[in-house]
Amino acid sequence: MKEKNNWEEINGDVSNVAKRIKSKIDEEDLVDDLKDSLNKTIENTVDIVKALIKTINSSVKGDELKEETMKVVKNISHEFRLVVDETKLKITGIFEEE
Repeated sequence: MKEKNNWEEINGDVSNVAKRIKSKIDEEDLVDDLKDSLNKTIENTVDIVKALIKTINSSVKGDELKEETMKVVKNISHEFRLVVDETKLKITGIFEEE
């Protein structure tokens, strides 16, 4: 009888370890998906800013207006970089705490 209980306990332990491993793998997959999504968002934003700069350069005729417009676009780009860097630090911090 004692042998049967030992096997049941071992079986339960193995089952718990398997569940924890699966959970960890699922978390890692989720993290990878989030990283991919963030990278795609960054790439798309970079493409949008590049297209906007190209459009400004080809469409805006006045040098002063063009310069002011480019300054606004550069400020937006800079703010976006800050947000991305901040987000990366937050994400990294979350997973380092675990």
